[in-house]
Amino acid sequence: MTTTGLHSDVSLNVVADLAAQLRVDSIRSSTSAGSGHPTSSMSAADLLAVLVGRHLHYDWDNPGSPANDHLIFSKGHASPLLYSVFRAVGVVSSGELLNGYRRFGQRLEGHPTPVLPWVDVATGSLGQGLPDAVGVALAGRYLDRLPYRVWTLCGDSELAEGSIWEALDKASYYQLSNLVVIADINRLGQRGATDLGWDLKTYARRAAAFGARTIEIDGHDQSIIDQALTEAAEHIDGDQPTVILAKTIKGRGFSEVENSPDWHGKPFPPDMAERAIAELGGVRDLLVRGPRPTPAAPGPALAHPSTLPPQPAGQARPGKDWPQYKTGEEVATRKAYGDALVALGARDPQVVALDGEVSNSTYASEFARAFPERYFEMFIAEQQMVAAATGLAVRGDKPFASTFAAFLTRAHDFIRMGAISGVDVRLVGSHAGVEIGADGPSQMAMEDLAMFRAVQGSTVLYPADGTSTVALVAALADTPGISYLRTTRGSYPGLYAHGETFPVGGSKVLRSGPLDAVTLIGAGVTLHECLLAADLLKADGIAARVIDCYSVKPIDVQTLAAAAAATGGRIVVAEDHHPEGGLGSAVADALLAAGQLDLRLSRLAVYELPGSGTAAELLAWAGIDAEHIAEAARHLVK
Repeated sequence: MTTTGLHSDVSLNVVADLAAQLRVDSIRSSTSAGSGHPTSSMSAADLLAVLVGRHLHYDWDNPGSPANDHLIFSKGHASPLLYSVFRAVGVVSSGELLNGYRRFGQRLEGHPTPVLPWVDVATGSLGQGLPDAVGVALAGRYLDRLPYRVWTLCGDSELAEGSIWEALDKASYYQLSNLVVIADINRLGQRGATDLGWDLKTYARRAAAFGARTIEIDGHDQSIIDQALTEAAEHIDGDQPTVILAKTIKGRGFSEVENSPDWHGKPFPPDMAERAIAELGGVRDLLVRGPRPTPAAPGPALAHPSTLPPQPAGQARPGKDWPQYKTGEEVATRKAYGDALVALGARDPQVVALDGEVSNSTYASEFARAFPERYFEMFIAEQQMVAAATGLAVRGDKPFASTFAAFLTRAHDFIRMGAISGVDVRLVGSHAGVEIGADGPSQMAMEDLAMFRAVQGSTVLYPADGTSTVALVAALADTPGISYLRTTRGSYPGLYAHGETFPVGGSKVLRSGPLDAVTLIGAGVTLHECLLAADLLKADGIAARVIDCYSVKPIDVQTLAAAAAATGGRIVVAEDHHPEGGLGSAVADALLAAGQLDLRLSRLAVYELPGSGTAAELLAWAGIDAEHIAEAARHLVK
């Protein structure tokens, strides 16, 4: 294998050869696999050849270097191109490219994931790579304060996604001049032409309207590409992201398929691949690496826009003591979340917070005032909030992102892709269930527990008082994967003394005795109703065990199984959530998996569509208040 320009800029003549190699290898890998997107890769080959050969500052032998630029393929289906780049820089072999692409058990998956150390985030669900890149760029500009650039390749089809424009809006708001978007405008989507085709002027007007600098180029003229990337890179000290709109041809380099709508996502048959490779000049074995990054010390801290005033001048930063609440003291768990987050932020400088313009309700505002340099307001852009948290996590920060629980459903695709990316992101949803009262059903999260339980490797927590909330916020800082904390709008009395421990995967037995006839299980607001129900049952001569199932996933199977055995399998689960996929499902799944055969389970949940009312009225209407819990228990005992 020849080595050209190793660890240095390379000439445009070599870049031209590299572009041909990237096209050939995109064809070879996809034809060998029998699937893939060669034509979508071929349109962007010149762009990537110039970028990787001359502008991407990256130490390929040290992908974890904090000085490295970041390359994010928002256009994740062009994975043959990305993996061909990895072969060209010498980190993936020709054998792996040809025999490992899209194969079972191999790391060159159909769309890129961080199983490869040179990939920051999983992409493939269109409209996500650029929003994630905004998070990485936020970290670079405001937290790492390092001069790396975040280069993002977008396809034109995904420019129809609203999340792309959310990303550009926030990139402009935060003056992310370290973010460069390269849009591959090849005119064709999966089933035909995109809505704007090659209308670069309209794309440019839209991007400019969201605050970006725009450059329009011929995406196959390598000299012009080089000039555009140079201009973008030199703009790092400016106050705008750059969007390069490159007019390209799908299938470029093989005359039989160029600009054809019939070859999206289709590998070339072997005979056709042979003709394409011949037309492109045959197989090459170039090893080309561009400039290496120069290690740099963090620059000065930059002030970023803030919607909240900082702490008054002269006021000390919060201490490291955890907030304390007395037993019986009424506090909303959402308020306890804000208190705990401030204490955590004082202990751990990697903790950052984001919110969706409801921080005065989620109480993320407390962190924003205490640590404005580590708070990022995403406004009413929940997809971008989760994506920014993902990008910040890529850079080693510990993001906590909060909004009303109902609004997180809008960002579910970003949440599930975060799990595929393997990032550690902590999401907090307040104002859950019918308990919120008069706002009505549009604001009542009653699907959130099911949604988060279904996410691969997730953790789902639902505290019932201030003390447990503080403990669980502390635990989340070191919890891997996607984690979710559900908080309550109303204030409820404290159940636990300061210092009580709440391990993830645990539970608390608040009432128990040798004569227990039934088990009552709740979490959050319904735990308080279960305790009241136990008092009602006691007056009837019925002893009830009460369990705080604060960890919905993972769930405390051992404690549940012991309770079922002790109370003859009689269990009432009450939850402020739809019956599908929530706490009741988690309890039933756990007990059945544990082999509990003697089980008489009554599941109280929100089965109908609620309206407005007080919290008490709605809990009673839904049948999840103390009276209904007690009645369900009486029925089981009888």
